[in-house]
Amino acid sequence: MALELRNPHSILATLQARSGDVEVIALPPRGGGVWGEIATRAQEAGVPVRPVETPDERREGRRGGRSGAAKQGREGAGYALIEERKAETLGALLERGEGEQGVWLALDSIQDPRNVGAIFRSAAFFGVRGVVLGENRAAALTAVSYDTASGGLESVPFAVETNLRRALTAAKAAGLWILGTSEHAEQSIEAVPRDRDWLLVVGNEERGLRRLTLDVCDTVCAIGGRGAVGGIGGVGDVEGQEAPVRSLNVSVATGIALAMLGRAG
Repeated sequence: MALELRNPHSILATLQARSGDVEVIALPPRGGGVWGEIATRAQEAGVPVRPVETPDERREGRRGGRSGAAKQGREGAGYALIEERKAETLGALLERGEGEQGVWLALDSIQDPRNVGAIFRSAAFFGVRGVVLGENRAAALTAVSYDTASGGLESVPFAVETNLRRALTAAKAAGLWILGTSEHAEQSIEAVPRDRDWLLVVGNEERGLRRLTLDVCDTVCAIGGRGAVGGIGGVGDVEGQEAPVRSLNVSVATGIALAMLGRAG
């Protein structure tokens, strides 16, 4: 199924990584900047390019029974229709970077596609080797995810697994250490050893990691907050005050955790 992307950085990243999966690009009226680079690369790759439909053309398309690729979003905004990127097998994902220390990532029941996209953007920035996505009770990789990732979904390989616990067990057998995350954990991420290959697991926006996922983790850590409003992960509370902020958005927490794991020990 084709996805309609609106973020020009996501579109450009797809053109650079797999131009053959770009069906068509519709350029906005003022197509400078990144859109100008998109037009040039599309022409070089032989990808069809056309202007964005006018409001009259869009209305005519609806009357004619066509879905109209640009019927949503800002009027006159550019877009591209792309094919979804294919997932890798878990085995191929775990073999990436073999012999070199690195970090992998797993998502346990993340339900907001924007959070998924933001996590992929952080994963690309911090050089994550691969992402394992749980399939059940989790957001699919939608156009919103691709746009929020701003190109991250094109540079970080991923596998989609129906049984995340089994996938984590396979990762352990392949030599990775499983690091769970929880705001209730006693150990700070600052104390996590840096001299091993970690697979960082982050959980659902409301409930966190499932019990079956926690059971397979080698260790579980929290991110300690130091702000005056209270602690993150139960650390750093102001004495005698109820902390109004007790946790971070999962995509923010993931970025912090990846940055911490990437620091020299």
